[in-house]
Amino acid sequence: QVQLVESGGGLVQAGDSLRLSCAASGRTFSSRAMGWFRQAPGKERAFVASINWDGSSTLYADSVTGRFTISRENAKNTVYLQMNSLKPEDTAIYYCAGGKSGLRTRSDVQTTYDYWGQGTQVTVSS
Repeated sequence: QVQLVESGGGLVQAGDSLRLSCAASGRTFSSRAMGWFRQAPGKERAFVASINWDGSSTLYADSVTGRFTISRENAKNTVYLQMNSLKPEDTAIYYCAGGKSGLRTRSDVQTTYDYWGQGTQVTVSS
């Protein structure tokens, strides 16, 4: 069992930066791929970024490539999402996701994730 708690969201202006954190409980955190997804008002939840079990490989949505960076510290059971050059279209609830048992490689497919945090709101004003 893995429990996930996100933090770090807030209200910022366009061009600012934020760093989201996701603290995980559970002994198997370090063996799982992790991901970030987001859901904007009136839209479906969408993939943002993913990282494999040891942090050596990452995957990003086209819309955030070059601006966002996902990372993890397995010793702290924490995954991060550094968001730079934020745009109003980045406004959404951001969710941390833990991969299914055995998922070690990064994935942009929601059904490959078993565990979800409660979400943290990111609002970017123009």
